[in-house]
Amino acid sequence: MIYRLGADALVLAHLLFILFVLGGGLLVLRWHALAWVHLPAVFWGAVVEFFHLVCPLTPWENSLRRAAGQSGYSGGFVEHYLIPLIYPSGLTAQLQLWLGGLVVVLNVLVYLRLTLVLRKRRR
Repeated sequence: MIYRLGADALVLAHLLFILFVLGGGLLVLRWHALAWVHLPAVFWGAVVEFFHLVCPLTPWENSLRRAAGQSGYSGGFVEHYLIPLIYPSGLTAQLQLWLGGLVVVLNVLVYLRLTLVLRKRRR
């Protein structure tokens, strides 16, 4: 039971991290110091997508699921949990590049906005 709870907690942490990568820039607009945490998270999220890496949380979750008597899964968190919800046909390498690009573009826009806000305040 404890292994399953651990695996489920990792899924939740993984999802929250992805949401932070995508939307954390909006939090940075309010709390500027959060950029020191958000920018490395964005970098990691984009690198994972661009280079088709498996996040270290995925094998950890799989090992916890196996220890709980469940089966693990192949691929990454996004392919297993999120893509079936959004794109039932599956994840392609090209789609992964688009997702990585979306992460970068969204956050560039937010940080440009932050830069403009900070410049305006200094004047």
